[in-house]
Amino acid sequence: AAGRMSIEVEALLQEAKESIEAAQNYRSELQLRLQGLVQARKQIRGSATQTREVLRQHFQELQGSVSRLLGERLAELLREVDAIEQESVRPLDDCQKLIENGVSTADELLREGEAALRCGIGEKDDKLGSFTKKALQIQLDSLPEVPSLVEVPCLSAQLDDSLLPGVKERIFSHGSVASHPPVQIDELVERPGGILVRWCRVDDDFVAQDYRLQYRRGAAGQYEEAYIGKETEFIVLHIDPHTDYLFRVCARGDGRREWSPWSIPQTACTTLAPHEWRVGSEGYSLSSRRNIALRNDMPPARAGVLYSSSPTYFCGQTLTFRWVCCHPRRVYLTLLLISPPGAVFVNGKEMTNQLPAVTVGSAVTFDMEVVSLLPVNNDISDGGNFKLRVTIGSGNREVVFDWVLDQGVDCLFFGCSFTYPGWKVLVF
Repeated sequence: AAGRMSIEVEALLQEAKESIEAAQNYRSELQLRLQGLVQARKQIRGSATQTREVLRQHFQELQGSVSRLLGERLAELLREVDAIEQESVRPLDDCQKLIENGVSTADELLREGEAALRCGIGEKDDKLGSFTKKALQIQLDSLPEVPSLVEVPCLSAQLDDSLLPGVKERIFSHGSVASHPPVQIDELVERPGGILVRWCRVDDDFVAQDYRLQYRRGAAGQYEEAYIGKETEFIVLHIDPHTDYLFRVCARGDGRREWSPWSIPQTACTTLAPHEWRVGSEGYSLSSRRNIALRNDMPPARAGVLYSSSPTYFCGQTLTFRWVCCHPRRVYLTLLLISPPGAVFVNGKEMTNQLPAVTVGSAVTFDMEVVSLLPVNNDISDGGNFKLRVTIGSGNREVVFDWVLDQGVDCLFFGCSFTYPGWKVLVF
């Protein structure tokens, strides 16, 4: 009975320990969810505050710009009124001066006539004769022409009453507030010396014309442009390993000029060293980052195979060669030959399928996966051969073949050989 009780106690103790552990795990999960709620609330509050500030600043700038434009237009119209007024009044001023001179002359003539009438008998004939002669010279029957009111300008302002309703309609439809950006980053995949960024539309009503991808190192600093185009994925190269980078994407709607709000920034880093060509290979010049190789003018006999600096390619990854510039002769890759027309040779045997012709901007990709371990001569004791399935892609075409090795490998070197100068290839 005592043994049975001891077993029951141990069972209860074990059950209690398991319950305590489950409670601890449950509490930890709840705390993680609380942290998630805090972050979610922080994102809502922070984005709302930022959006308010953006709206206020935008409409204040817009209001200032509209007020300035209206003021400039008003000043221009007032200048037109001043110009028309001055141009129109100038002839009237000239006419007024002419009439005023005539009035002054008539006053002087009247005074002389009245004086001639008051003079004595002895002087009257001379005075009246002089007065009459002067009156004839003045031509009292000739009067200056004064324009009628219908002939002179009558200024007015023509104002379009439809402006305000049109502006009102545009103002009421200007801007919008969205709870989510129309595009979000969907996946971040580490690549050797880079990050593959994939994004997607989350607003079905938003029709994207172009996408825009930016990134920056760490939480501070300025974002750098990485890509603008119609694709929904892009490999950002020249990424330092074991360093966090922030990525964000936005889109431009069909027929629109402005860009949408940015997606929620996502953090990613790569632990994979970048692909590099080996330094010091005769016949080849390398870029500063050693990921671009140029076949120089060295004679073909002295230019051998250019290999990678280390075995940085792993099965399951995609290895890409992009031709920056080309020569019209064939290019050799390790165990593979691709001629410019697109013929593919594997271990000296031409494959049935053919890749597109290699031109400037062409990209050839290699994807490898472990298929199986094959026994040699059906004898397992002899060890196994390592079988890889290689997929070579270029454009919209693919060539697939199985590559059998004597032993398993974790990582691979890669290499290429150009018979003639003028080839330049980027590897990533």
